[in-house]
Amino acid sequence: MTSPDPFDHVLNLEESFYQRGYTQGLADGTKAGRIEGRQFGMQKGFDKFLESGRLASRAVVWANRMAPTPDQAATPNGAGKTCTLPQLPSNARLDKNIKMLYALVEPDTLSTENTDEGVQDFDDRMKRAQGKAKVVERMAS
Repeated sequence: MTSPDPFDHVLNLEESFYQRGYTQGLADGTKAGRIEGRQFGMQKGFDKFLESGRLASRAVVWANRMAPTPDQAATPNGAGKTCTLPQLPSNARLDKNIKMLYALVEPDTLSTENTDEGVQDFDDRMKRAQGKAKVVERMAS
């Protein structure tokens, strides 16, 4: 039997350090990737819902600026408050677009599921809502 070379471990020292460093780096990278991925996901989710809330708020303000219908004008406002913003022109198309905008970003109907379909539905509704908001902006000005 041949005896192992006593200098074998010295000659393979570089390879052993490389393997140990690679294994450590892989473990650290996996852990850091999860943390960074979670932070990135939270930030993107916050940004998306911030935009949806902003659009929903604009839709509510626009809806309250619409000229009251005859049956709304006859009923007194219980709080006694008046709108200090100028009324929007009476326009059926404008009213329809405002209602559609709010329906697209209504908080109770937006999906918060972290699935491909849920994210796709949310993004699709947001793009349509942003388009409706641009239409309303142009009609209201």
